[in-house]
Amino acid sequence: MIPPILQSTTIDPEQIVAQTDSARATIEKFAENLAANPQGTLESLLQDAIHFGIKLLLAILIYIVGAWLIRKVRKVLVRMFTRRGSDKALCSFVTSLVSISLTILLIILVIGTLGINTTSLAALLAAGGMAIGMALSGTVQNFAGGIMILVFKPFKAGDFIEAQGYSGTVNIVTIVSTTLTTVDNKEIIIPNGALFNGNINNYSRNPLRRVDWEVNVEYGTDAARCSEKLLELVRSDSRVLDSSTAGAADPRVVLSRLGDSSVVFSVRAWVKTEDYWDVYFDFNNKVYSELPKSGIAFPFPQLDVNIKSGKSSTSTEA
Repeated sequence: MIPPILQSTTIDPEQIVAQTDSARATIEKFAENLAANPQGTLESLLQDAIHFGIKLLLAILIYIVGAWLIRKVRKVLVRMFTRRGSDKALCSFVTSLVSISLTILLIILVIGTLGINTTSLAALLAAGGMAIGMALSGTVQNFAGGIMILVFKPFKAGDFIEAQGYSGTVNIVTIVSTTLTTVDNKEIIIPNGALFNGNINNYSRNPLRRVDWEVNVEYGTDAARCSEKLLELVRSDSRVLDSSTAGAADPRVVLSRLGDSSVVFSVRAWVKTEDYWDVYFDFNNKVYSELPKSGIAFPFPQLDVNIKSGKSSTSTEA
């Protein structure tokens, strides 16, 4: 159902005739007054013209001063955003929105100064705003999300993030959408409304990241020797940081759990964010090639089967 305010107004022929008759009667009355008292009528007309001229001059003055103030406000906003280093898209959007809003208010004020009733104009603007808002509700949500992203900056261009089921490097941040480039070079465009209202995992926000590995070795392995070897391998990488770096800690190796078929050692180290994946893969290669040389074997799934026959019992391992 179309809202009443959006329905078209039906033209009433009788109302048009009545307005025409009223205008004709006004003209006829002015002619009669002019014929009966020319001097008084002309003086009254002159006074009305003077009053209207004063209103017109005042309206022009208000418009000139208002336009000057709007330009000043726009310049102040641009300087403020530039000083804070805000995103250009946010600066352009906010300054345009403020400028348009103030210009509309200025026009209404000028029309009111001329003595024209602005109630109908305000109602028309309200109706138009409501209609546009209903038609562009999704776009307005994306605008709002874009403003929040550009103001609070949960990420910026160049950051690697994970959001809305996608992960990739932020390529472009606009007022309505954000473009990601995935690791396999796909371009994903995510609306800002859904993006800001969801969870965002920013991997590039902090300069340091902790790398975690889990190394499975067979049962019977000397835990102290294995821990020492793993610690030696992780420290041999110059990209691994220690406690001398602010925000980092020394590499650590712990026996984290006893699995069904293996003993699990956890290795933790701190690296720079840009070195994360290179260090991760290089350590995997070192573990695979160096641990067997030290007599530390990797496990295979094992199953103990006990076969009982009478009083004898045989144990086999598969």
